[in-house]
Amino acid sequence: MKDIFLIKHSKGAFGLRFFGLGPNLKPVKGLFKLQQFFNRNTFWAQNRTLNDLKKCLANSDVIISIWSDGEIVGFGRALSDGVYRGVLWDIIIDKNHQGNGYGKLIVKSLLNSKKIKNTKKIYLMTTNKKLFYSQIDFKEVTTQNLLIREI
Repeated sequence: MKDIFLIKHSKGAFGLRFFGLGPNLKPVKGLFKLQQFFNRNTFWAQNRTLNDLKKCLANSDVIISIWSDGEIVGFGRALSDGVYRGVLWDIIIDKNHQGNGYGKLIVKSLLNSKKIKNTKKIYLMTTNKKLFYSQIDFKEVTTQNLLIREI
């Protein structure tokens, strides 16, 4: 079995954004690999530019990545005020690595992070993984409506 590295990036993922650092703080073109990872494994995060990814990471409170053999196989990030509300974003597991517990590992790492762990309500949106999230104590809410404004 290949070695798996879980990285709890510092706030804003400075090393990943500016130096492309991966496991053991080695340069691996991490930002470019993250972009390619999104393109291969999602329909909703396709074609994010490197500049937009840099901004996204810079403004994220908690960032987790999982690496195997120099490649990203899992990713997730979160934003929170640290008290009342938080949101989990971009939780992705490589299609060839699903079913190995990496999704739960990322979500639990996000939820146990200092910035998120005492937040009263954590939100997330999913298109087709409702069953997965229900296994880790997320509940469907039918008393609220999702509203969106896009530019």
